[in-house]
Amino acid sequence: MTQTKKKVLLPSAMARPGFELLAQRADLEVISFEFGLPTPAFHALLADADAIGLSLTPFSDPELDAAPQLRVVARHGVGYDNVDVPALSRRRLPLMVTGKANSPSVAEQALYFMLEFAKRGVPLDTMVREGRWASRFVEPLPVDLIGKNVLIIGFGRIGTRIARACLALGMTVHVYDPYIRAAAVQAAGCVAHMDLDGALPVADFVTIHCPRTPETEDMFNGSRIALMKPSACLVNTARGGIINESALATALTEGTLAAAGLDVFDKEPITPDNPLLKAPRVMFAPHMAGVSKESLERMSIAVAKNILSVLDGKPDLDNVINKEIFTHR
Repeated sequence: MTQTKKKVLLPSAMARPGFELLAQRADLEVISFEFGLPTPAFHALLADADAIGLSLTPFSDPELDAAPQLRVVARHGVGYDNVDVPALSRRRLPLMVTGKANSPSVAEQALYFMLEFAKRGVPLDTMVREGRWASRFVEPLPVDLIGKNVLIIGFGRIGTRIARACLALGMTVHVYDPYIRAAAVQAAGCVAHMDLDGALPVADFVTIHCPRTPETEDMFNGSRIALMKPSACLVNTARGGIINESALATALTEGTLAAAGLDVFDKEPITPDNPLLKAPRVMFAPHMAGVSKESLERMSIAVAKNILSVLDGKPDLDNVINKEIFTHR
């Protein structure tokens, strides 16, 4: 008797290594689907799916109703804003993310923003192009990272990685993460802070690496930004909504904050009326910190491995968001 293959759905834009890994399994049928597929067609695919990898496709109760034999949902990334986690948990379905697959890319982007501000890359490039060579000593000079204080918000996979990079550059690394023991932060060679407001006045650079939650939403409002040094730089490669964009634009315009590097925004794509577009000394990226050739390949493999771990009965709990579905069984 021929055994029915398990059906795995993957986003067509996912890098090939993940597809290739799953293709090695004779017991799987791998089907790709396009982002933006009409809902009826998507639900038809879900009807006999055992596993699905998701990029930006929303997933909630209607999709779950259409997928009675689904066993795992694997995000192609670490964010899961478009996935209804409580809905998955009610059905005892794990939501899995790609863990540290894109951590190096995000950490490098955050460090790039810091270096760009410190070394004044764009202004100096413009100076050469415009023939203003003689003004190189007149305009604000570049600064060194060595000896500076960086405050890292969130000490997880990305936060710990950028901490190591900053320590290697000779910076003093301060950490605010109320969910990490001070001893663990200190063991990593960093300074632990339990009070964010008390830590901000010390920092020359602040880089955000925490999720957007009710606790962190609007964390950097006008009052908190005002606690920072006027010479400081604020970097966000985590999630939009953690920084109050109007307050940040005001601080940059009025000169009470020196610079900002932003990869994420409250509304994406950024809207033309966003006040940050007219603010000085801010560098943008279109939510690309975690995207590189290498990170996309790593994430595709992580998606495949996450799916296989569940289908093979050995879920990788390190990558499961709703772990309680296993502990409460």
